[in-house]
Amino acid sequence: MVPLIDERPLRYQDWVAKRREVVRELSGGHCGYLHIPDMGGSGWAQFNRDLRMEVSRPALIVDVRGNAGGHISELVVEKLTRKILGWDLTRDAQPVSYASNAPRGPVVALADEATASDGDMITAAFKLLKLGPVVGQRTWGGVVGMTGRHRLGDGTVITVPMNAAWFEEYGWSIENHGVAPDLEILRTPLDWAEGRHAQMDDAIQLAQDLLRTHPAATPPDHHDVPVHTRPKLPPRR
Repeated sequence: MVPLIDERPLRYQDWVAKRREVVRELSGGHCGYLHIPDMGGSGWAQFNRDLRMEVSRPALIVDVRGNAGGHISELVVEKLTRKILGWDLTRDAQPVSYASNAPRGPVVALADEATASDGDMITAAFKLLKLGPVVGQRTWGGVVGMTGRHRLGDGTVITVPMNAAWFEEYGWSIENHGVAPDLEILRTPLDWAEGRHAQMDDAIQLAQDLLRTHPAATPPDHHDVPVHTRPKLPPRR
């Protein structure tokens, strides 16, 4: 046994692994699953830890439910907007897409009322860039940020709003309202109690429907590989 100061990281990884098992089962192995807990260092690490394996599936579920916000949503968006233009085929190895670690097919996002701050912003980016549909609930709606805390004479602390976010199509309206999903699905307390995966079920079904009309990119076969052997020499005279 290894003593731990905090067991929450282990419990979180167990939670992600169980959600991934659900996605594999419900999709027949066709969907990868990424959960991004926040838009800070831990969320960026979690995203990159799982990215390579999960984007190798035909479709991808990106779960930002409960995302606590941060400041690296742009980096996540840069990864998810990569397009497969070709393949690098190496002898005795699996084909690697070019660009690497790019989604192979449809991407569906999951968001809810606890998707906050930079989580609001990546949900907006998903919709504005048409990365894929968003399933779940309207996000939290808090994109005005503050920097630092100011202690008053009586010992209380105040914060001052320092920055706000404006988006094309949304303007200033994300603050105090959030980003509405394309497909609104509520996971009720009864769903939780009875082990039903509302929202996830719908996201997977949507991804599979999209796969029928937008098939995943696949590496080429070898039937038309050019032959580069040395040409036959002419007869000697």
